[in-house]
Amino acid sequence: MKHPNSLLRWGAVAATAALVLSACGSTEDNPDAADDTAAAVCDLKIGYQGPLTGDAAALGLNMIGGIKLAVDEYNAANADCPITLEEFDSQGDPNLATPLATEIVQDAKIIGLVGPSFSGETEATGPTYAEAGLVTVSPSATNPDLSTNGWDTFHRVLGNDATQAPAAARYISNTLGATEVFVVDDASEYGKGIADGVAEALGDLVVGTDTVQQKQTDFSATVTKAKASGATALFFGGYYAEAGLLAKQLKTGGFTGTFVSGDGALDPAFVEASGVAGGEGAVLTCPCAPSPDDFAAKYEALTGAAPGTYSTEAYDATNVLLQGIADGNSTREDLLAWVNAYDAAGITKQIKFDEGGEVAGVTVYAYVVTDGVIQPGTPIE
Repeated sequence: MKHPNSLLRWGAVAATAALVLSACGSTEDNPDAADDTAAAVCDLKIGYQGPLTGDAAALGLNMIGGIKLAVDEYNAANADCPITLEEFDSQGDPNLATPLATEIVQDAKIIGLVGPSFSGETEATGPTYAEAGLVTVSPSATNPDLSTNGWDTFHRVLGNDATQAPAAARYISNTLGATEVFVVDDASEYGKGIADGVAEALGDLVVGTDTVQQKQTDFSATVTKAKASGATALFFGGYYAEAGLLAKQLKTGGFTGTFVSGDGALDPAFVEASGVAGGEGAVLTCPCAPSPDDFAAKYEALTGAAPGTYSTEAYDATNVLLQGIADGNSTREDLLAWVNAYDAAGITKQIKFDEGGEVAGVTVYAYVVTDGVIQPGTPIE
């Protein structure tokens, strides 16, 4: 999935960056313009809001690696007018994210935000960003309702759960051939949303449901219900910490069906929690593309680790903002208008947003765990 156009695209960014550099650099042609104008245009920031610590930190660190790679490439091409990245660790928690959003919008130098990362924190902070006119581009928030709030500032570069849930259901019924499915959610904005979507798409194939809680560690009651249902597949809507433990306890408890979960579980930390035996054969779906080889090499050179879930989407989301800045958009209002009209190739897909901030051309992938390793994703037909 290499994209040779990415080099051409960055050449275009470097060329359009001359617009910014001309405003940022020399004042020889207009000595009265001086330093205030230069500082106003050049001293700009973009922010990231999402988990960098806590139970979901692995997903956030995947994103921040992609973001830093995009910013480093931009700043290398625009050394006279670099962009500063500000990181805001919400732990994916709406309660922590809300005061962070206030802090972010009060910094006038921040003219765009990569994130929010998770659906719950996006729901909680969306009104703040909309009121401030601060454009947001999420690499990972997938609840379908987020694009129906009327926030002109909201965008995401991956498909929502209304795309992922039916694809996961098709995989369960068509590829796995399951005719009896048990569905579990973790009661979060994301987890319940995708689990409900899968259950709706499966219809009469669902023979039982259950709800657990985030940070829960004993799933014996759910294991008992799943076994009693006779299901040959179980779908879990939630994140990798609980998903891994649930998969492990299902195996040790005697459940013989296939464990399936969504993008919130797609991380090596899932296997760390499940163990090799517990995670064997698990299927993790995601509207996120496998990393192209050239991107993976650059990412690993920067971070010392391989890219993970949402790394490529975070890179694309950041470049949407950076290309707008390179084109001379130095205010929140102008950058928002730029993003709303955006239509260009990223490394994951052609990125163009509809009026609700949804991106078109989404493909959902299935990633299978084999011998303790999450295998490269394959498109779900």
